Amino acid sequence: MSRTRFARLTVIVLSLVIPACKDDNPVGEGGSPSNIVFPPANVSYQTHVQPLFNQACALSGCHDGSAPQGRVKLTEYGEVVIVKPGIVVPGDPDASELVRRIEGRGVLRMPLNGNPLNQNQITGIRTWVAEGAKNN
Repeated sequence: MSRTRFARLTVIVLSLVIPACKDDNPVGEGGSPSNIVFPPANVSYQTHVQPLFNQACALSGCHDGSAPQGRVKLTEYGEVVIVKPGIVVPGDPDASELVRRIEGRGVLRMPLNGNPLNQNQITGIRTWVAEGAKNN
């Protein structure tokens, strides 16, 4: 086998072995996998939450597609709040699995293989849930 063929085969094998979740998203403050900044109140799902999910969770390959990690898709409001009860408990961030995961409280912190969300983003998600997890 020539060196060129061996090199090509190596690249193919490595591309199959490397995990699907990758951290090639925009990097925000503190190394966050996103550059989204949340306001202190009146958090908007459409303006803040879903764009953050897109950059940090879904489009990285982890929580999108036909086989999302943990069977949790973070690509649409209905998937986040309605389809999987308990992922988000409107009005109760402490009971919401999503908040526990991004804070790393008693569970593996998400994003699992990437930089954590920054404090503004974690507080923003917590605020959105506390404000009723509205589809606004």
